[in-house]
Amino acid sequence: MGNIFKGGGQSLYLSNGGTDVFVDVLMLAVSDLASDTWDYRFAALLTLQDQNVMGRGTVGFDLEEIDWGRNLTEQTRAKGFVLRAADLALHRCRWDELGYEPPFAHGYLRQFKTMVEAFDPATAVRHDGVFPRPSQAARASCVHHRILSAIPHWEGCRFCTGRP
Repeated sequence: MGNIFKGGGQSLYLSNGGTDVFVDVLMLAVSDLASDTWDYRFAALLTLQDQNVMGRGTVGFDLEEIDWGRNLTEQTRAKGFVLRAADLALHRCRWDELGYEPPFAHGYLRQFKTMVEAFDPATAVRHDGVFPRPSQAARASCVHHRILSAIPHWEGCRFCTGRP
């Protein structure tokens, strides 16, 4: 059992462990870059990929179901944010804080970045409930791990929920 991330006519199928690694390294980068409401909404989408809370093999998302914005300017900015986050993660941003060497992370990130690059946000078909609303944006930060989280809705960040 695993999880699928789709977009740009491509898909990234990851095992449950691979999903954890992918979201861990991407979340570190997103947490460091987020500065706009859309960025915090994307961070909230990543918090929903926490299999320790949502269940193993039950996460993943399709880029086409994300609300990328109402116009070309908003869509370009949002897509640019995701690409910058992927690039930052590819440069091993804060990986030393993981407590493990993330196997295959570069490959996952490169494939995800290729998917985002090929994706045209203007073709997105928004689905209610898939992409967190502005009021659901992940603005809280775990004090211990310094990453954006679903606190106060959940008891901790993805690192808190996944570590004994």
